[in-house]
Amino acid sequence: MKRTDQQNRALHLYFRLLADKLNANGLDMKKVLKPGVEIAWNEDMVKNYLWRPIQTVLTQKLSTTELTSGEPGRIYEVLQAHLNEKFCDYDIDVEFPHIPEDRE
Repeated sequence: MKRTDQQNRALHLYFRLLADKLNANGLDMKKVLKPGVEIAWNEDMVKNYLWRPIQTVLTQKLSTTELTSGEPGRIYEVLQAHLNEKFCDYDIDVEFPHIPEDRE
């Protein structure tokens, strides 16, 4: 089953929340990925540099549009566990958002 619009919105909200949390803790891309120029995180960078590599390994899917409804949760758990272990001295735990269904 393909992921829902609600899951898609939650996924992108998570990317934005994690980017904000990493930036607030002074964990720019240089500190999280590799040395170089300081670059603040944004939603697209979280998606492309943190989420997508794990997604590709776990699902063999390159695009988030290909994910089934159960796959984002698995990817989220792996990503958060990695970040929490690697950066345990920082508060970067971001709960996956739950966006209510649209009501018409």
